Amino acid sequence: MKSTRFRSLASASAAALTFAVLILGAGCKRSSPPAAAAAAPRALEVGVITVQPESLTLTRELPGRTSAFRIAEVRARVSGIVQQRAFTEGADVKEGDVLFQIDPAPYEAALDSARATLARAEAALAAANALASRYEGLVATNAISKQTYDDTVAGQLASRADVAAAQAAVRTAEINLGYTRVTSPINGRIGRAVVTEGAYVQQGAATLLATVQQLDPLYVDLSQSAEEVLRLRADLASGRLLQSAEGSARLTVILGADRVHAQVGSLQFSDVSVNPGTGTVALRGTVPNPGSQLLPGLFVHARLDEGTNPSALLIPQSAVTRNAKGEATALVVGAENKVELRILEASRAVGNRWLITGGLQAGDQVIVDHLQKIRPGVSVKPVPVQTAAR
Repeated sequence: MKSTRFRSLASASAAALTFAVLILGAGCKRSSPPAAAAAAPRALEVGVITVQPESLTLTRELPGRTSAFRIAEVRARVSGIVQQRAFTEGADVKEGDVLFQIDPAPYEAALDSARATLARAEAALAAANALASRYEGLVATNAISKQTYDDTVAGQLASRADVAAAQAAVRTAEINLGYTRVTSPINGRIGRAVVTEGAYVQQGAATLLATVQQLDPLYVDLSQSAEEVLRLRADLASGRLLQSAEGSARLTVILGADRVHAQVGSLQFSDVSVNPGTGTVALRGTVPNPGSQLLPGLFVHARLDEGTNPSALLIPQSAVTRNAKGEATALVVGAENKVELRILEASRAVGNRWLITGGLQAGDQVIVDHLQKIRPGVSVKPVPVQTAAR
């Protein structure tokens, strides 16, 4: 009986102790401040760049082909048998170098005949001059008739004409004889010979003998869309782009595997008409080609300097994204350090940056990192960062 009463008192004491602990814990919880209220939210630090205008030379790469600066087709100007080829195929030749020798014998004979005819005409003229001089005194004394004197003077004039014709014949014969020595009309590189020794060439058909091409400098023929040409001219006229001091755009030839030709050329002219089939305008430039490093007909890319933009705005490509409409956008730190979304006009890529023609102004702070963690309207703490220029 006493044992049972002891167990009941122990149970009651334990229950009272548990209740007191619960009441004390609840009082402590009510008196403690919330943890969230103790720590104030901090603005996210974001890296920004400040947009500043800079001078930029705009370039554009265009496809094209090289062509010889001058091409001379060496053709026969007299008929005859080729006696000798005096050059090595593929070698460099100079203007006036002998390339072929055509049999000169017939033309030497023609020259000798023309000279003999000239001598006979000169002798006849001398006799006519002497006779006219003698008759001039006789007609004054009426020793001969006026008609006889007039006929003598006419014969004198005819003899002079015969001499002039004979002189022209001699000159023609000399020219034809000179044409038997076929020379190079220009400096350049000669290709393969079309004819060999023993071949018969004709003056009437103007038989092709060989071709000489001048390879230094070299033409670069390009094509550019008419829309881009008109835009470029409008930018130059308005002053948004400035022409180079040289007056003509610089041209750099780019070969395969990004190899750049060491010599810098220049743009010579732009065609005045548009190709109706392609909508492009033909451009032609020249580039120095010492040592004939470039060959005619080579497919190349040409980097063309269009002009200089004195106040270009450039931002890193990593700071630009596209929205659902495909428009270029960027996040900018606006008033009260809150994020703003800007719609940009990004006209072209320049290295690893975009050229911005609308949507930004000088002094704007463009966010370049933590772009996935922020959204328009949130407060941020801008921290300037350094980015590679190109």
